[in-house]
Amino acid sequence: MSSDISAESLSAQKETPRNKLLEQSILPVAINQKPISALGFVWIWIGIAVMIATFQLGANGVTGLPLAQVVTVIFIANMVLALLMMLTADIGTEHGLSFAVYLRAPFGVFGTHLPSVFRGVVAAIWFGILTYLGALALNGIVEYFIGYSNWPLWYAVFALVQMANTALGIKAVERLAAIAAPAIMVISIWMYYTLDVLAKTKGVNIWTFVGNQEVTILTLFLANVAFWSTLAIDIPNITRFVKAHSGTKNFFSRNRNIFAAQLFALPVTQAWVALIGAVSFIAAGDWNPINVIQEQSAGFSLIVLLILIILAQWSTNSAANLIPAALTFVNAGAPYVKYPMAVFIAGVVGTLSMPWAILDNLFSFLFSYGSFLSAIGGIMIADYYLIRKRRLNVPELYIYSGQFYYTKGFNLAGVVAWFSAGGIAFYSGSWAFLVGFFSGAIIYFILMKAFVMRKYTQTECSNKNSDEFLATSVGMNWIYDEKSKRFSRVPNEKTELKAAREDL
Repeated sequence: MSSDISAESLSAQKETPRNKLLEQSILPVAINQKPISALGFVWIWIGIAVMIATFQLGANGVTGLPLAQVVTVIFIANMVLALLMMLTADIGTEHGLSFAVYLRAPFGVFGTHLPSVFRGVVAAIWFGILTYLGALALNGIVEYFIGYSNWPLWYAVFALVQMANTALGIKAVERLAAIAAPAIMVISIWMYYTLDVLAKTKGVNIWTFVGNQEVTILTLFLANVAFWSTLAIDIPNITRFVKAHSGTKNFFSRNRNIFAAQLFALPVTQAWVALIGAVSFIAAGDWNPINVIQEQSAGFSLIVLLILIILAQWSTNSAANLIPAALTFVNAGAPYVKYPMAVFIAGVVGTLSMPWAILDNLFSFLFSYGSFLSAIGGIMIADYYLIRKRRLNVPELYIYSGQFYYTKGFNLAGVVAWFSAGGIAFYSGSWAFLVGFFSGAIIYFILMKAFVMRKYTQTECSNKNSDEFLATSVGMNWIYDEKSKRFSRVPNEKTELKAAREDL
């Protein structure tokens, strides 16, 4: 098995004194650099899934369907989404790559900026929305104690604290999640019983209540599948840091540390939070339980409620918004934009988007960007599994003159598939996610096979059974040596020995 890539690739890596495709935070993550355990990933996902908008998903469902049916549909929808996310997650597990760097394969070394920055801006806007909600909670706590009200001030404070925490790296995000997730779940249980009591005082049984609006199971299912379309495509940003089992080609064995989080924590937490939103609507006609309980609470219970809001927004923002946004901005501005600076840029972009205004049209916003994100997901799956069979010439992702340069840095198959599939999905109503995903995959696959691959050789596709372009599956790591300015594939045991010596 070759430990180094071709001489052409290595010489090309030295072609410029300052490679704008290289930056430390977007290099492949080796096995010994993965700090997140299976439990740590569970905490991260619980922290991500508890967010304000999820309440509304449950409330929308219960306006026309029984509560038990709503919860079941939402759980199944998120299981389906989790299975899709398992496929994209392997990009991080196998090659240790971030979302934006991987997109250099289907979109080109310059073309990657079109979909990745689009996703980064969406993530930054979500950061602004959740920070605004957290700022309102902070303002409520301060106003309760001293009567001072100034939410813009608390927005700035909360934003800076979140950015500082995320800039410290993935381990700091995991530590926050380990504290926030259990607290969030305990407080959410208290919220459920408080709302159930409120419903009973009004003579309403939450489990027999049925609204009078037209809501179909299919519509509710598709809406929930589309809800986490953002993380479905860029989950490699996180899974590249989750501990993986090296030296096995078995998909389930290699990825087992992400199963509990994505196949259990995500669907269960999402269904539970949606349940609370549904119960809030049944009990008080308002989908937002925070508004309902806040009107009925005082003293300690009010503070507990507001703390839930702050922790929920913070834990979601760190993993689901700031990290994805920052890594796409690093990818676009490398090597000059470092990770901490990119986190700050994400915060500024999110604030300038005026999230308080977007919040009034939240679901229109979700629909608009979700169509195009679903197409990216289809393209990624087609490229990674159907075109490259999980094999990837990683060193070429970091050089201009390599196989991913395509047509002046753009892979027209990816660009055309994204715009066309995203456009079709945009006009597909509630079917947008499925239409965008499958049309993106099909159009991309056809264009790559019929046109692009005939002109631009994809080395890893020439021998689909070769292990030369696999990493974790065969106990190897993609390592970049700063001194020699070259990539190599290093056996896992040698990588661990090198790390131990560096620690000494």
